[in-house]
Amino acid sequence: MRNILFLLLTLSLSSLFAQYKHAPKDYISSDFHVKRRAELIKKMPKNSVAIFFANPIRNRANDVNFIYHPDPDFYYLTGYREPNAVLVLFSEQTNVFGTPTQEVIYVQPKDEYDERWNGARLGVEGTKETLKITTVLSNEEFKNIPIDFTSFDYLLTFDPHRDSRDDIYATNDLYDLIQSFKKKANYPKYLNPASEKVYEAMKRTTLQNASNVAKVVGQQLRYTSVLRLDQNIINFLSAQDNEKRMEVVQTLPETNIVISVLDSLMSDLRQIKTQEEITLLRKAAEMSAIGQNEVMKAIQPGMSETEVQGIHEFVYKKYSAKAVGYPSIVGAGENACMLHYISNNKPKLEDGELILMDCGAEYRGYTADVTRTIPVNGTFSKEQKQIYDIVLEAQNKCIEMCLEGKSFSEIYKRSTDIIGKGLTKLKIIPSPEYYDTYFPHGLMHHIGLDVHDKGHYQTLENNMVVTVEPGIYIPLNSDCDEKWWGIGVRIEDDILITPQGPVNLSEKAPRTTEEIEDLMKKESVFNQLVLPDLE
Repeated sequence: MRNILFLLLTLSLSSLFAQYKHAPKDYISSDFHVKRRAELIKKMPKNSVAIFFANPIRNRANDVNFIYHPDPDFYYLTGYREPNAVLVLFSEQTNVFGTPTQEVIYVQPKDEYDERWNGARLGVEGTKETLKITTVLSNEEFKNIPIDFTSFDYLLTFDPHRDSRDDIYATNDLYDLIQSFKKKANYPKYLNPASEKVYEAMKRTTLQNASNVAKVVGQQLRYTSVLRLDQNIINFLSAQDNEKRMEVVQTLPETNIVISVLDSLMSDLRQIKTQEEITLLRKAAEMSAIGQNEVMKAIQPGMSETEVQGIHEFVYKKYSAKAVGYPSIVGAGENACMLHYISNNKPKLEDGELILMDCGAEYRGYTADVTRTIPVNGTFSKEQKQIYDIVLEAQNKCIEMCLEGKSFSEIYKRSTDIIGKGLTKLKIIPSPEYYDTYFPHGLMHHIGLDVHDKGHYQTLENNMVVTVEPGIYIPLNSDCDEKWWGIGVRIEDDILITPQGPVNLSEKAPRTTEEIEDLMKKESVFNQLVLPDLE
């Protein structure tokens, strides 16, 4: 009987491992991740170590968790898509358990019981074979890592996840890994991204500028409540004169732990996309554009915002995109004037209103970000078209400017000039400098593994992929003629920067009012789906 049970269990686990092996083959290759780690190691300061933690498992309700999503930086460097893992990178060869290496990953081990319920794990051997990381160890070994983190000049890390739960049934979950790291690294209780900046400012203080530094630090406290509890900061601000402030500065603690540097280094890498990444982003953008097209054909008054959202997301899954890159924004009428409206619960779309749809498929980890604004009944009113055409002009002119060497600020300024003049001409604002009354957000951001991907915002470079998304939003009761109230328009496309000029990855979704109206006259397969009424 024992042998039969063992055989059944073995067959089950073989099936699970086969299931892992039969996953889609067009994920980023392991060679990509090998090169990304090598590039980061080159950029690290001498005598430094970098620590990355996988994302925590997040609870949805009771005993149900959200679908796991890997930390983008962790995935970018490893390709590992499981929780409870740590990546350690060294600027120079370092002995770890007798093995000289510059990279170690600690992963969750194989677990027959858990895998029967939750699916196959790579484990140590599977990670070695699949991800090509030099040294792979079980996360059970992390607490015994023979490395003195305090001996490095720089310990580079992100502020460890503060939302990781302590699973009392797991001895090496993320919470335990983080606590073990903090103990070994002498991680200061005061340290977080906000306090690091303030401490740096205080440490650079001189007798002459101490009063000005105190003013700047005091302003930071208005926005970051955790700083108000820091006794060193309190002492600095409450000091009676500059001499007393300098005495506080002399007592500030020292640490080799640095948070801000790693974020900058990862931004250097992630803002420039490889051809593998561009292929996935192109697919994500194309299926997102096709989703917009299908909605244009299917939409009609009486539908709900949720139903419209469902059409977008059905199209993504039809193309085997497992998820959306961010919560879909589907806002009709006045809801279109809320920039991050994700409730999408208006039960009936009304004849004569616009609907703004900011939706993006996530394909193999890479997310698009595409927005279209269309009339629910298929025809733009005069006022809707006037606002729409201002936004479209701004977008067209700004996409034309998406060239290597152009600055983000220069392109943004062009969008505000066009929108400011357009709104002034319609007498919606008194003069162009009031553009931000109805255009309150930025124009561009990087996309990639995050919808707001890591990257710097100085100048455009070859193989960056950015959005261009001007918008005008006129809420009810705005200080303008009532005929404009409730009109919200955003048009957003995903633009690849090349030496030959900008490439619109989401161009399959029409953008002019004429093209949109023409497409909305076509029949949709979704209108043929009629479900029975619910009791």
